[in-house]
Amino acid sequence: MNLPERVEHSLAARKLFTRDQRLLIAVSGGVDSMVLLHLLHQLAPRHGWQLTAAHFNHQLRGRSSDADERLVCTTAKQLGLPFVHGRADVRRFARAQKLSIEMAARKLRHDFLARAARRREISAIALAHHAGDQVELFFLRLVRGSGGEGLAGMKWISPSPASAKINLVRPLLDVTKADLAAFAHETKIRFREDASNAVLDIRRNRIRRELLPLLRKHYQPALDRTILRVMEIVGAESEFVAEAARRDARPTAKTFARLSVAVQRRVLQRQLVARGIAPEFDLIERLRNKPEQVFEVNPQLRVRRDAAGVLRMNCTPRLPAPIAASAKVDLQKAGMERFGGAKISWRLFQQKVFRRPAQTGGREFFDADEIGSPILLRHRRAGDRFQPIGMATAVKLQDLFVNAKLPRKRRCELIVAATPAGEIFWVEGLRIGERFKLTARTARRLEWRWQR
Repeated sequence: MNLPERVEHSLAARKLFTRDQRLLIAVSGGVDSMVLLHLLHQLAPRHGWQLTAAHFNHQLRGRSSDADERLVCTTAKQLGLPFVHGRADVRRFARAQKLSIEMAARKLRHDFLARAARRREISAIALAHHAGDQVELFFLRLVRGSGGEGLAGMKWISPSPASAKINLVRPLLDVTKADLAAFAHETKIRFREDASNAVLDIRRNRIRRELLPLLRKHYQPALDRTILRVMEIVGAESEFVAEAARRDARPTAKTFARLSVAVQRRVLQRQLVARGIAPEFDLIERLRNKPEQVFEVNPQLRVRRDAAGVLRMNCTPRLPAPIAASAKVDLQKAGMERFGGAKISWRLFQQKVFRRPAQTGGREFFDADEIGSPILLRHRRAGDRFQPIGMATAVKLQDLFVNAKLPRKRRCELIVAATPAGEIFWVEGLRIGERFKLTARTARRLEWRWQR
């Protein structure tokens, strides 16, 4: 079958759309979404679908972002489709909400798509995720330590995170990127490449451009098909465990002990999620293996499970909030700032030859261009995350403090420094941030000193 026939077959086999349905198509301007737009436009007359093209401008790439928006708008007009668009300053929102750029962009994009769908009484949003996205997601979640639910990947239909009444539909999940690119070339579909897809600082890009080619070349040429099959198997088994956990949502002491380990974990996970607590594997295992023992979730909340597997919460009075003061600092030239009982000074100089500086108390070195300017000096906040040098991922700042056995009063006094995007690059008395260390590519060094 050619690509339109294959997609039509998948839509029918999985009953993704109904006849005469109104559909909102999320179109970024890239090859995947532009092909999806043309495919659904080609199939719409046979099924009576009423299509609307939607584009969200993240304003992350300046003129390139505006060019993406113009291309989608022009294409929608050429196809005779209604076009809706939105835009937001993702970087500013990320700083204000203390989110990563990726998470901020995702939230704003889904909020816009859900609003646009509701205004037009549309209940389904078509997204262009394809088989390659699934494989990349599998390895992203694998290295994060996700369980079966996460490794199952994206579903063909799932509720929008911005509105449970609106479904996200992914008609291309069994189509490869190569097939999409070939169809675009054959049918002369115009699209735009996102230059950020080549930036290797982004983990997903490293997986796509480094890890997957290596695995395909040296270990499994049919890697994509193999991984998609694994995801299908893992997903089905995860759904079975979830259903068993729902059936045993109220076990007794005797029945909980007889449940399989997988179902015990899922029973506890469901309760943690329902109470707004991150269902981390280590916490679930401690609760599962040690009934009636109390574990601290945070300074204000402790949890235990009884013999029947039911979680019991114990809240303690909230400690005084950390000092909220902050100071904005310009790093473009040498300077000094007094903040939080400390004197902090800095200077910049060109790095002509890469060499690691000697470690001395009260002094650190950073890649100035990775940090940017202005930065923010402040005290820690609830939910802060930090990736110390040598660690593969960011962790909770609270966990680092606990591991370092810092007294609670001292935790509130410590100073942290954050980039213009809100990412922490320095915590007083702890290691520097992994992403901001000196490398052979560093052009400007930032020398950072502090003294109490």
